[in-house]
Amino acid sequence: MIRRNIQLSPPQLLVSVFSGFILLGTCLLKLPVSTTDSITWINALFTSTSAMTVTGLVVVDTGTAFTVFGEVVIMCLIQVGGLGIMSFAMLIFLLIGKKIGFKERLIIQQALNQNSIGGVIRLVKHLFIFSLIVESIALVFLSIKWVPEYGIGKGLYYSLFHSISAFNNAGFSIWSDSLMQYVDSPLVTIVISCLFIIGGIGFTVLSDLWYTKSWRKLSLHTKLMILGTFLLNVIAMLVIFLIEFNNVKTIGDLPLTGKLFGSYFQAVTTRTAGFNSVDIGSMEDSSILFMILLMFIGAGSASTGGGIKLTTFIVILFSMFAFIKGKKEIRAYNRQIDHTIVFKSLAISMISVLLVFSALFILTMTEKNPEFISILFEVVSAFGTVGLSMGITGDLTYTGRWIIILVMFIGKLGPLTLAFSLAKPTKEKVSYPKEDVLTG
Repeated sequence: MIRRNIQLSPPQLLVSVFSGFILLGTCLLKLPVSTTDSITWINALFTSTSAMTVTGLVVVDTGTAFTVFGEVVIMCLIQVGGLGIMSFAMLIFLLIGKKIGFKERLIIQQALNQNSIGGVIRLVKHLFIFSLIVESIALVFLSIKWVPEYGIGKGLYYSLFHSISAFNNAGFSIWSDSLMQYVDSPLVTIVISCLFIIGGIGFTVLSDLWYTKSWRKLSLHTKLMILGTFLLNVIAMLVIFLIEFNNVKTIGDLPLTGKLFGSYFQAVTTRTAGFNSVDIGSMEDSSILFMILLMFIGAGSASTGGGIKLTTFIVILFSMFAFIKGKKEIRAYNRQIDHTIVFKSLAISMISVLLVFSALFILTMTEKNPEFISILFEVVSAFGTVGLSMGITGDLTYTGRWIIILVMFIGKLGPLTLAFSLAKPTKEKVSYPKEDVLTG
């Protein structure tokens, strides 16, 4: 008997384990105890993938199609998917006292999208402690609103479910209309939005803020994320507020405070959270198009969100400005950004564009009824693991559901991770002569 040891690289192992958890979730959701009525295997797989990738797109209504057991399964998949499978594995190793070797640290580095393996174990520890604290605090605040409305049992359960879903940027909700009934509720709006903003800014940034008390000493990544998140959220809120101000189907009939809360929530949730407080399908086309851009950009690296990541978008912008000004160096906050980071950002963006285009091309052939902008919105929402929809998810064809499943999977793991897992390593080191290519 010939025994062959299969050696998997960190990206390949990450993809394999992630796929395994999705299949496990699919089997659990297909059990009779998980559903109020039997669902198909493709719907169970779609729901499991959506939960594990913390997307939030649903083909069946979460609150009515699943029992409490099924909802708990979804909640567990969200928590594991949001914080990371490998992070949970490392936590178990730490609890049982097992030594974490170099290879395990490499896997954690890949899973959390870190540039080096230094400090990854400390980051994992803080990740869990911080997550537990934040979700517990949110549970208390949401209980103030929902316990009086639904009673102690349901109120606490609804608060727990939405705390986990929001912090992990999943967008799953017990209610069919998501959070539309709380569009003008300051408590729900502020608590839920704070959860997915904190979860989406990135654990590296949170750790840096915890240990570094001075703005000048913060890392360049942290500074770009904080400033970029603030500016993008403010701009998004103003754009949606102005466009939807007179739209009676969204925020037009609300008082000024309701318009502000509705615009704010819909602006920040688009970054990958997936909750909605207004009817997405009733929004103006200009708002939809702007939201598509926000969903494509996504959240921060090493966060619970998806997309190409905000810092990727910022690096590309800085590169463009540097080229226009004729500069050879890309600078920010008196720091130079290495050209390898620029190449990586361009690679991520280009692969992402090709992925979205390919999925959109196929869906325009398989889905005949939805409008083009609805399909584009669905694809970008799946890629950015956002979970917002213009109402076409449940009507997708069999092929369409498989395409969205694949896009959610790649969107969560990252285009480069999947590319590295499929690529064969090369040892060839040959330098060739340079020659110019005409561009532009």
